Amino acid sequence: MQSYSILAVAHDFVNVGLKKLLSLQNPLKIGPTRTFIALFALVAVVVADGPVLRSPEADAPIISQDADVFPDKYQYRYETGNGISASESGVLKNAGREDEALEVEGQNRYQAPDGTVYTLTYIANENGYQPQGAHLPVAPEPQPIPDYILRSIEYNRVHAPKTIDGQRR
Repeated sequence: MQSYSILAVAHDFVNVGLKKLLSLQNPLKIGPTRTFIALFALVAVVVADGPVLRSPEADAPIISQDADVFPDKYQYRYETGNGISASESGVLKNAGREDEALEVEGQNRYQAPDGTVYTLTYIANENGYQPQGAHLPVAPEPQPIPDYILRSIEYNRVHAPKTIDGQRR
């Protein structure tokens, strides 16, 4: 049994099949729509067989890796040769109850192309995902409410619109 690569099949398709489809001796009378579909299929096959672009980071060796998984808890950690590391642990709280929740704590770290090392620590529990890291944006401090706004609020409170049966008039 012979094996053909996608490029060999595409080459045969162009040299034999497509030439017959487009020739004047074609009894099927292939029109422009079918020709377009055939050419599109050919391009798709050639593109699909092209080289896969991979980052050098994709082949980073695993330096260490550890994991323990149990029904009510787990933990894992790993470190790669390119400086990426991660660890996480989780525990099931209130198992079997209606308020059952998974509490997770973890950290990951990597080095950016510019050499900056980013570290992210997080907790995820019934209160949501709570990340922390020096690189994360921080909400600005609340500003005091200007006096003219406070006076306006007080005026509106004192001079509330009159209502009849709870409806403004």
